[in-house]
Amino acid sequence: MVIWIAPMTNGHDHASHLPGGRTGAHPAHGAHPAHGTHPSHVAHPSHGAHPSHGAHPSHGALPSHGGQGPHSGWGHGRATFYGDINGGETQQGACGYGDLHKQGYGLETAALSTALFNNGSRCGACYEIMCEHAPQWCLPGSIKITATNFCPPDFTKPNDNWCNPPQKHFDLSQPMFLKIAKYKAGVVPVKFRRVPCAKIGGVKFEIKGNPHFLMILPYNVGGAGAVRAMQIKGTRTQWIAMKKNWGQIWSTGVVLTGQCLSFRLTTSDGITKEFIDVTPPDWKCNGQSFDGKINF
Repeated sequence: MVIWIAPMTNGHDHASHLPGGRTGAHPAHGAHPAHGTHPSHVAHPSHGAHPSHGAHPSHGALPSHGGQGPHSGWGHGRATFYGDINGGETQQGACGYGDLHKQGYGLETAALSTALFNNGSRCGACYEIMCEHAPQWCLPGSIKITATNFCPPDFTKPNDNWCNPPQKHFDLSQPMFLKIAKYKAGVVPVKFRRVPCAKIGGVKFEIKGNPHFLMILPYNVGGAGAVRAMQIKGTRTQWIAMKKNWGQIWSTGVVLTGQCLSFRLTTSDGITKEFIDVTPPDWKCNGQSFDGKINF
């Protein structure tokens, strides 16, 4: 089994490293896909980046409220950025998404720390984020992003491990970070809250795997954004519960070739919707995407 590890750069253009000298990062325990399929790369926090004196948030546990539901109150954490000004290195990642531009997420994305990522259950969730308590670095206004990746912990460093539990941290694309803070800040304290995801068009369903191990990625999900349960139905079957494979990829071993596929999604706020006959009977497991027509 080969795991491809892609290098990540931080807010100060230094490569991030894991123990053993390997560049990059691993997805969280429990977030690994089965059957040899792995996310291509994971975000790494901006190591060595510090806000100026007086703007440094504490290293202790952050408040637990905020980020639990699409209408929850404000929580407090930190934000850095990864990738370049064009969003390089922010594509794909531990949630299973692919080309974020084609899938409708663009650069309005972030990788979440362990405390927020929650083994992939927050993939697709949307957050509003504002810089706070650092007037020399903060810019006015807020941003709204979708969680599309994982910022892994680094237990080899005694300090400044922004993505280590229990800290709540957002590793933003560089263009989004620059909307709320100055580049030289590197890392800033922020307040954040879950907000409903406003998406254009219907929920999309990408098909991969093989006929005996079907993998479905629902994306462009509105409302709560994060999917907590998924079922699939063929023309000649009843509803079949799918298992979370990794990130937001769901799988089943039931062979459904030659049948139109329907899907039933339940988002993290408990709302369920059915998407009937989304595919034609001749669908393939080659990364085809189909439009569910409706959204949350």
